Amino acid sequence: MIKIGTRASQLALWQANLVKTQLENLGYQAQIIEITSTGDEVLDKPLHQIGGFGLFTKTLDNAMLRGEIDIAVHSLKDVPTDLHEKISQAAVLERANISDVLVLKNNTDFLKNQENATIATGSLRRTAQWLHKYPKHTITDLRGNVNTRLQKLIDNNWNGAIFAAAGLERIELLPENHMMLDWMIPAPAQGAIMITALKADHETLEICAKINHKETEIAVAVERQFMKTLEGGCTAPIGGNAKIAGDNISFKGILIAIDGSEKVEVEKSVPLSEWNNLGKICAEEVLNKGGKKLMESIKAEMKK
Repeated sequence: MIKIGTRASQLALWQANLVKTQLENLGYQAQIIEITSTGDEVLDKPLHQIGGFGLFTKTLDNAMLRGEIDIAVHSLKDVPTDLHEKISQAAVLERANISDVLVLKNNTDFLKNQENATIATGSLRRTAQWLHKYPKHTITDLRGNVNTRLQKLIDNNWNGAIFAAAGLERIELLPENHMMLDWMIPAPAQGAIMITALKADHETLEICAKINHKETEIAVAVERQFMKTLEGGCTAPIGGNAKIAGDNISFKGILIAIDGSEKVEVEKSVPLSEWNNLGKICAEEVLNKGGKKLMESIKAEMKK
């Protein structure tokens, strides 16, 4: 019996059940164990103020180290680039929609007129990119699971709220009144599900490898390498997207000031055989083009 650890939100349970189904289809027995994390309990503060990167994964890591679960299922964009020394990436599932989506309160008139508007998001990356495009708008913090955030949009007089499209689509909660933000560069590994297991648990690692999606694994590795080289947590305003097309892999990345006033972008394409250092090369280019100074100012801003 493989014990699958997961957060207790509807989306997290959907993801865990997907893993359970894939393992059962291979003939293995699996059981889901729900665990509540600090990030799910503290909803009145921005994510970067209560621990940021790793907040949602630490509780599951501890449960695994105590032997309560065999594997943990995560939204990969929430997972630190440096895993616990005893824990390993066991598999990455085939990626879903990478896009961000704006769920609208009423209509898009406020976009056409460039007038004052209020947009809700708990992500500094989304905040920064939105303010770069719409500097007159106001951003309000939005925390909680998908269901909670959708309800907050209904209850408040906001013009819209930004979500990851994959999450809303997976649990069939994407409202008709929405628009895909194709111009917004997603978080590294957005739309991908990751499974972790203990490094010493060779049997479980071998089992999980059977449901690993190689193309997704490579793409998210490039994106996470980009983020790690920039020294950014999941709360930092960093976007990155790698795409494989035939024998080539392309990458587009961005580092942007929290208020949207400044950004450094990079775009590069290389043969797929050279993917190993693509994220690092792109990050170094960003740092050399003014990104190092920008990252220092972002870190100072986040400490306030």
